[in-house]
Amino acid sequence: MPTFATEHEIERLEAEREAWEAYRAALGGLEGRAYEEAEAVAWERLQRRLAELTA
Repeated sequence: MPTFATEHEIERLEAEREAWEAYRAALGGLEGRAYEEAEAVAWERLQRRLAELTA
């Protein structure tokens, strides 16, 4: 039985990948306190975006 993703699923997966890339990009090159502060904000943003995609 062939398995395939619908266009909607493919778009959602792409949007999830982009959300994770944005999360990683927001933290790139940061260290110490700057990383920790940015990580908290980036994590909240990521979680909101992922929730939007599953709603």
